[in-house]
Amino acid sequence: MKKVMLGLFVFGLTLQLGLTSQLNAQVINDGMLPEIEVRYMNYKYLNSVGNAAAPIEVKELERKVANFDIKGSEFYQDDYDFYSVNFYIPDGHILAAYDKDGKLVRTIEKFKDITLPKSVLNSVSKRFPGWAIYQDVYKVNYHKDKGSTHVYKMRLSNGDKKMRVKTDENGNFI
Repeated sequence: MKKVMLGLFVFGLTLQLGLTSQLNAQVINDGMLPEIEVRYMNYKYLNSVGNAAAPIEVKELERKVANFDIKGSEFYQDDYDFYSVNFYIPDGHILAAYDKDGKLVRTIEKFKDITLPKSVLNSVSKRFPGWAIYQDVYKVNYHKDKGSTHVYKMRLSNGDKKMRVKTDENGNFI
């Protein structure tokens, strides 16, 4: 017991006096990080189709379309001027056209039964009280020169009655 107490006393004393050697387990670098290049060629597409009310799945697919590297794909050849690429999720798809430099030229997007924005829901409920939305389609058309158009097509029911309506992203009927 005396030896254990003496050992702990000596160990504590060496820690207090700093007699132990300090070792670093990490490799210390000079503080310089490797240089990287960030390219975001299709930011205009994301700005144009950026719908704050769109579901997360739609936003993620649109980011994949914007970030897609056509030059790094296995089917890229310098001979072609345009490339069409399909992107899918269970609720919809995007057909995107890229030029030979990898810039996004246009898209056609279609998503079924997504969460509708509040502006669309409010305008439908005000104009058609007592009607229920039982099916909806969200369509986006993008062109690099013309921008984008957003259309919501809905099927409404009220008992035996059914109708179709269209609105834009602000809830204005078309």
